[in-house]
Amino acid sequence: MGQPHTAAEGDTLAHGRIADTAGSGAGSRAEDRFEDRFDDEDYPAYSMGAAAEMLGVSPAFLRALGAAKLIEPKRSGGGHRRYSRYQLRLAARARELVDQGTPVEAACRIIILEDQLAEALRVNDARDRPAGEAARP
Repeated sequence: MGQPHTAAEGDTLAHGRIADTAGSGAGSRAEDRFEDRFDDEDYPAYSMGAAAEMLGVSPAFLRALGAAKLIEPKRSGGGHRRYSRYQLRLAARARELVDQGTPVEAACRIIILEDQLAEALRVNDARDRPAGEAARP
């Protein structure tokens, strides 16, 4: 929660923080763990079927995004793909580009570059901001 994702953190944007489902740290009550997962945009809450339905795409499209290294879903205990809200946002952006005629591989590269630019701008903004001044939205 809180830290932005960047392609610079790994090969793909799929590599984000690992959700803390063990409830370590302060507040390890069951409802605290639920709230953490509920608010965590990296928590792999959506099955492939649910993700595809939400995005209006086929499961094959989601698999293509994985093959292009844009998103790498977590796997359930049974080996089924599970997607996070963050990954669904990336997939939605990829769909926009593909719908405009961009090939899937190119769309994935564009999204990775967009993310790297956003992270660089965020870092520059933080560096240029005087100590104690709030970040710009």
